[in-house]
Amino acid sequence: MSFREKSAWVMGAIMLATGVFYAQLVAGAPQAPVIGPLIPYVLAVVVLSVVAQIGLAIASPREANAPADEREKIVIDRAGHWSGMVMGVLAVAACATYVALPSGGMLFHHIIGALIVAQLAEYVFQIVLFRRPI
Repeated sequence: MSFREKSAWVMGAIMLATGVFYAQLVAGAPQAPVIGPLIPYVLAVVVLSVVAQIGLAIASPREANAPADEREKIVIDRAGHWSGMVMGVLAVAACATYVALPSGGMLFHHIIGALIVAQLAEYVFQIVLFRRPI
């Protein structure tokens, strides 16, 4: 398993765990100011990501410093393109939800949720594409 695939697995797990954490914060207090759940979520993502990437780099320092090869560049580009489409669909869905249920706070949470799901989708696409011939 390449360093970038390991990184995608770890970051996908972090995005999934912190996304569930954010959803629980929002579900616990849906009418609270939007910044309330956002700050602990961002702090959790930053701290866990830095710790995980440092751990991966310590485990395989040569791979961590190597630039992406041609195949990895294609996988990363394609996964980013597909996750952008996921983000677009979810953003439109969030806007449609706002039209039906006008609440600025919930629109904010839906857009943040769309960003989280799109980022998670990017890691999933990377893992799938790393395991397939291109």
